[in-house]
Amino acid sequence: MSLLNSMLNTVEWGEYSFKSIFDKIVQGRRLKKDDQISGKIPFVMAGVTNSGIVNYISNPVAVFPKNSITIDIFGNTFYRDYYFGAGDDTGVYWSEHNNYSKETMKFFAISMSKVLDGKFDFGRKLRSSQSLDFKMMLPIKNGKIDFNFIDKFIAKLEAERVSELVTYLSRAGMNDCNLTPEETNALHDYEYLEFSEFNVIDIFTVKNTNSILSRDILENSGDTPYLCASRDNNSVSTYISYDKKKLDEGNCVFIGGKTFVVSYQENDFYSNDSHNLVLYIKDGEKRTKLNQLYLATCVDKSLGHKYSWGDSISNKKIQKDKISLPVKDNQPDLSSLATLISAVQKLVIRDLIQYVNQKSDSNILVEYAS
Repeated sequence: MSLLNSMLNTVEWGEYSFKSIFDKIVQGRRLKKDDQISGKIPFVMAGVTNSGIVNYISNPVAVFPKNSITIDIFGNTFYRDYYFGAGDDTGVYWSEHNNYSKETMKFFAISMSKVLDGKFDFGRKLRSSQSLDFKMMLPIKNGKIDFNFIDKFIAKLEAERVSELVTYLSRAGMNDCNLTPEETNALHDYEYLEFSEFNVIDIFTVKNTNSILSRDILENSGDTPYLCASRDNNSVSTYISYDKKKLDEGNCVFIGGKTFVVSYQENDFYSNDSHNLVLYIKDGEKRTKLNQLYLATCVDKSLGHKYSWGDSISNKKIQKDKISLPVKDNQPDLSSLATLISAVQKLVIRDLIQYVNQKSDSNILVEYAS
């Protein structure tokens, strides 16, 4: 990072409005979830999960070009190097007259994100027409945008990140991407699983977390996770040292109460709000990490559509909620969840290794991608 920081500190900077950079700024079109037809077109809406891609559709919607940037109503900013559709809560930015490189567009996206960060939420939503006069900082040389610097900087940044990923995969021993027969079967059989709804409280013991206000903590003062209702960093805001009487037990499914962010928490933790919920599997033998990674997704998919900032979940409400789970003999079938998640993890690791091998000149880990 010292080299990259040095590059940023030595370059000259100038301000440029969004409208001076892009000659195309278009708002997406409304397409309700119930009207979306399964297909191959990525459909983007407001949110950060999966970079805002909520579905793959075949509806006759406007398809936006590759090499575009999207900004949703909350200011979440993403670069897109593929064709896609977008909902009416997302603005799309690109240029038809300037042949910006992929690296330059990535730099634009980062700079735009910094300008918008923290300015928008449910109470104040951004529309693309409002963003025209926002100004981002860009490297300049002789009074003009220094595209050569931008392209070199992004290339170096990407190379550094790939190097870090190679090191992480190697040190973590993530070199086994070969599926076992059981994992292969679990992936194959998943398509044929039957699902049924069960009361949340029949599967989990539900509790409110303790509450420690952010003003009462010292950030980075310890090694215990301090959780908030954010999707970033698995809801971990910082790590602190605090009164152990305020600890919540880990190895659980955690729900950020006001935002309905669902995650698995492996370790004991502190919480920023008593509106947050923890769910503990009643069947102790099934309370494994892999099982709960799957169950956290089940909770999110089953209940996520019900709750929002203005209508948040609570311990009282969840008592009447149901979640969809695999079923066998009319009972929840949690027997194969761990095997399925193990298989998915291996597939993700394989994709990471293949990505590294495509981006890196090194032959490290090539053998593991086969």
